[in-house]
Amino acid sequence: MTCAQFGNWTTLAVVGLLAGAGAANASPGHGEDADIGQTGDISHIDREIEVELGEMYFDPDDFEIEKGETVKFVLKNVGRVVHEFAIATDDMHDAHANEMRAMMKGGMMTTRRLDHDKMRSQGMMHTDANARLLEPGEATELVWTFSGDAEDVLIACNVPGHRAGGMEAGIVFTGDHS
Repeated sequence: MTCAQFGNWTTLAVVGLLAGAGAANASPGHGEDADIGQTGDISHIDREIEVELGEMYFDPDDFEIEKGETVKFVLKNVGRVVHEFAIATDDMHDAHANEMRAMMKGGMMTTRRLDHDKMRSQGMMHTDANARLLEPGEATELVWTFSGDAEDVLIACNVPGHRAGGMEAGIVFTGDHS
């Protein structure tokens, strides 16, 4: 399984975007379906949240989200090592962590940098709609609509050792977005 298969919905999302559908619902593709939401429409953002990724932490470290809300996460890796921001269920994170270990073992990433050429040649470009992988000092955005029915959604860094070191953030669903 490749990193690009973190959710088999990645391919569906691309097809959906090309067809003008916006995006497809997320599904982990690891034997159990979990609907965690979908890529958000950048023209309909309800809220923007700035998030710092540092050594074994997210700031803020928990999020109150309404079901159906579209959030633009503005991400900045302020740490000295590579970090990931991934929205998923526990099972999805566990499966993805195995892929991240394979990326580290295969030399596609080190603690401080990503080797995009190796990632590309191995088909593991980490282009999942629900996750961003950042080198130290890098910044990016992720727009997500929390429209799924999964309740056990959280944010975690699946770089080997990081989630075990406490780098995860809770999501509390506070109601439905109107």
